[in-house]
Amino acid sequence: MKVKSLKGQWDAVAIAAATLLALSFVFGGASQGHALRLALVELAALPLLVLAASRLIQTGSWRQHRFALGLLAMLVAIPLLQLLPLPPAVWTALPGRDQAVLALQLAGLEPGWASLSLSPDRTWGSALALTPPAAFFLAMLSLSQAQRERLIQFCFAAAIVGILLGAAQLASGSDRLYVWSWTGAGSVNGFFANHNHLASSLLVTLPFAVIFGAATLRRRDRRTSALWFGALFAGLVVVALAAIRSRAGITLFAPVMMFSLLAAWIAAGRGRPGPALLVLVGAVGAALTAVAVLALPPILARFDTEGAPEARFERWPLVAETAQTYLPLGSGLGSFDAVYRSVEPLEELDSTFFNQAHNDYLETWLETGWLGIGLILVFLVWFARRSWTAWKAPPSREGDLQRAASIGIGVLLLHSVGDYPLRTVTLAVLFALCCGLLELAGRPAPAR
Repeated sequence: MKVKSLKGQWDAVAIAAATLLALSFVFGGASQGHALRLALVELAALPLLVLAASRLIQTGSWRQHRFALGLLAMLVAIPLLQLLPLPPAVWTALPGRDQAVLALQLAGLEPGWASLSLSPDRTWGSALALTPPAAFFLAMLSLSQAQRERLIQFCFAAAIVGILLGAAQLASGSDRLYVWSWTGAGSVNGFFANHNHLASSLLVTLPFAVIFGAATLRRRDRRTSALWFGALFAGLVVVALAAIRSRAGITLFAPVMMFSLLAAWIAAGRGRPGPALLVLVGAVGAALTAVAVLALPPILARFDTEGAPEARFERWPLVAETAQTYLPLGSGLGSFDAVYRSVEPLEELDSTFFNQAHNDYLETWLETGWLGIGLILVFLVWFARRSWTAWKAPPSREGDLQRAASIGIGVLLLHSVGDYPLRTVTLAVLFALCCGLLELAGRPAPAR
């Protein structure tokens, strides 16, 4: 009987999903300069995409998720539409194509057929990069409850390994332990090329650990290992954030912890907080106290810019102004670097370069126009409705996961205001995991 249960938990879809999740953590922690590693993750996503889609079609469960699947189809359709070849009379008349036409004229060439995107190779790369999160989202809809919990537990293990790797990177003082060659020694990056993205990954997994632990109190489970793990994991995340020194991670920690504790109280049965539940709060408090005593000055130094303005904030108005030039259809996914270089003021030219807008909403507006912004607004409506359903639902194993997933999605949406976390495959797959869990909050009661 035990062997049969294990087989039920690790069928073909679950194995493919676990494989993709592992490869995403190891090879998907950068947003650029990793074509070969990204190709490995994308290839690993293809079997999962086929298996998960086949199961949804065979079982007919796709009908319960038509709205979410429609959103996914629209997301995939945007880069594909931008790659369709257009006749010269059409694409030359699009806003913002004057420089491309002028370049052809100076070269003595006649305009031929071309795509809407100004960087079709990067747009095609953006389309392929959607394969891992799309496959994982479908997998989360087709897996069983036990299989989903196994994948979340895998995320805990990956987060702990990432923290330990980051500690080793900091202690070594050399660049030999860094997964990405262009990251500098002395920072805590783990599997990521950017320490901010490591912080986001920890904040996404934190609510699941806290809520998993608190749920044992509702079930009167004699095993307290999950509760202790949640408390220790929360304390470990606090210490890790202090070492990472990510301004985004430190800023987002307070609201994430507040909502996680609220969800933990719901998971525990909405009763008076007992000593066991207070262990979670105590672990976080102890970690915060240790950080305040030992590492507060370096953390505060990260927020002290000595009166110098933040470069990304200064450049956002120019990005917004440039986006208006390419409305209503945008310049093409992945074209930000080329477009910004064409309008970058001479006084801003230095040894660094502004390769991303550091605001995914602005960058999406520039690259996809009103279509992309409209899709974001529709997604936010979906997110609000599913979150409302999840948070008003009574305590249950599925409800606990859905509330944690809503917090994880909120982390990445807020971080996207000042950075580009979803342009890394690892965080995109974690985002898809959370979206798949939250989508289940909309299923009819008998289906649950």
